[in-house]
Amino acid sequence: MHRHGYKGRKFGRKTDQATALVRGLMCSLIKYQSITTTLARAKEIRRDVEKLITLAKKNDLASRRLVIARLDDMETADLLIDVIAPQIKRNSGYLKIEHAGFRKGDHAEMGTISFVDDIELNVEKTDDKKGDK
Repeated sequence: MHRHGYKGRKFGRKTDQATALVRGLMCSLIKYQSITTTLARAKEIRRDVEKLITLAKKNDLASRRLVIARLDDMETADLLIDVIAPQIKRNSGYLKIEHAGFRKGDHAEMGTISFVDDIELNVEKTDDKKGDK
């Protein structure tokens, strides 16, 4: 048997469970800008989140729909497209992984994944409404 054409880690789970795990981790990373998880999980979601950020930076309808489909969470997708992506000025390498020691229970290697750039979530859009005085 060969392993050609299989990408990604299995995490000891069935396919749908591993997909749900990765989506949940991606949503958490986007919401909180930094999460601590096992090193293997951090390395796995880095690839997917960086592709999502590149899509979100295009900011057109097709890209928005792809981001929503891959995250399965409308609020997180809107946060990524409308708030986070415009603040990122680099073309690639949006995330960094730092080693965070070992987990006490099973001695799994832990890592903290976060954005390289500082992201401000409380960016208020100025709406100039006509008739407001």
